[in-house]
Amino acid sequence: MANGRLEGKRAIVSGAGAGMGRAAALRFAAEGARVGLLDVDEPAARAVADEIQAGGGEALVLPADVSKEQDVEAAVGRAVDAWGGLDVVVANAGVELAGEDDRADRLELAVWQRTMDINLTGIFLTCKHGIRALLGSGGGSVVCTCSPTGLYGCAPGFDAYSTSKAGVYGLVRVMAADYASEGIRVNGVVPGYTRTPMTEWVTPEEHEALIATIPLGRQGDPEDVASVMLFLVSDEAAYVTGAVWAADGGMTAI
Repeated sequence: MANGRLEGKRAIVSGAGAGMGRAAALRFAAEGARVGLLDVDEPAARAVADEIQAGGGEALVLPADVSKEQDVEAAVGRAVDAWGGLDVVVANAGVELAGEDDRADRLELAVWQRTMDINLTGIFLTCKHGIRALLGSGGGSVVCTCSPTGLYGCAPGFDAYSTSKAGVYGLVRVMAADYASEGIRVNGVVPGYTRTPMTEWVTPEEHEALIATIPLGRQGDPEDVASVMLFLVSDEAAYVTGAVWAADGGMTAI
């Protein structure tokens, strides 16, 4: 799209094959960015790339397991080689191991470790190598996907997931302080109960109970979150760093 809000920007999005990552990648491309699609599910990322290219945009499929540093480093390197640098990094990939996550006394160490490996270490690795590319480009913007569960004890029985997201919240704040003087802004987005593959396990009864906690009275769509991500990575948010923006229908306001 000519003269889009991200015209000429070079972006990578982790977890770009589905849900909020897919929505962000499509929105960024529609706004003029070249988008690297980092996902462990290569066919899903390729399908998103096909959508972007069908709309006249430019996308690069970057297969990677975000819990493995060599994968992330190689994926970021491919984007930098293709485009000469990066301007935007969205660290979004995550898992919620419903049926396996539990309260602490019943939580298997393997479930804890897998959750941390993807949700916290994966965010860190995406930021580590993405920010190196931003430094080489003279600055840019980072957005990390957080969760209400990292701010409040609102997900009893999801101790690993909640803790991983609390770690992301802390990482956003400290990285904002680390990199502000070098022209890099770091922010977070807090999706509420959003319609993605990660929430497909919710029963009809649980769905109604969750909707009752949302002042706007509906489940979020991935595009709702992508719109906030777009603002945060755009030049319109030039004075915004170290912030965590809710896109949750008011869930965390009450």
